[in-house]
Amino acid sequence: MNILADMLLTEPAPMAIWATLMLLTLPALVVLASPHNVRNPGRALIDTVGFLRRRAERRDAERLRRIEEAVQAVRYADEVGVAAEQAGYAAQRWQGHWEAAGEWVDAAWQAWQAADARWARSRATAAFGTPYTVKTPAEYAYRERFLHRAVQAAAGRGELPAVAVADALNGRNGWNARLHPAEQEMVVHRVIAAHLERVHERAVEAERAAWQDCLRAGRNRDSLAREAAIATARAEAVRHLIPVRGAAATVFRPAFA
Repeated sequence: MNILADMLLTEPAPMAIWATLMLLTLPALVVLASPHNVRNPGRALIDTVGFLRRRAERRDAERLRRIEEAVQAVRYADEVGVAAEQAGYAAQRWQGHWEAAGEWVDAAWQAWQAADARWARSRATAAFGTPYTVKTPAEYAYRERFLHRAVQAAAGRGELPAVAVADALNGRNGWNARLHPAEQEMVVHRVIAAHLERVHERAVEAERAAWQDCLRAGRNRDSLAREAAIATARAEAVRHLIPVRGAAATVFRPAFA
């Protein structure tokens, strides 16, 4: 018995012959297994062939189903992997936006504080009064030019919006070209400080919004990274079920017929 078992396990030819004999004798065993089959062996053989065919079809269908599931798992792992990579890049960009917004807040704060300090010095100087000047047409023309140059210079430095220049040129929104230059300078400093305070407030709001966007991008990156890791593990567990490229076309041809 041991010699026969060793021969069947080590020699492929006897094993193949043995399997062929078993397959050939299967119909006879089915016929002899039932008195009804003995009386109608032809029908028994037809039923046996049909049973074997249906079993083979079910086996092939199950194999195709597993292959298709494996293909879908690998495809999903590839897609979610790409999505996770893109989410990582997006998180880096949002991180950069937030850092830039923080730098803008710092710069806006420093500009506002410097402008507020200039306004404080102007108020202190105005407490001593303004020098007396003769109010002639030439003096008023000089005051007007002084105001226009001061506002245009502040707008050029980014301390005032462009609309302030138009307002000063047309005497709108509190700009008065008839004031003494010392008073005009104080007004310019006051308007600059107020404008830069609003700029700082907008910078703080933008920084807060950028931080929220950065958090959302980070959560999305982490979620997709976890999903990609799970999908990759599942794909690797079933990747061996996918046939080679040449055989895959033959295997999947019935599914698309």
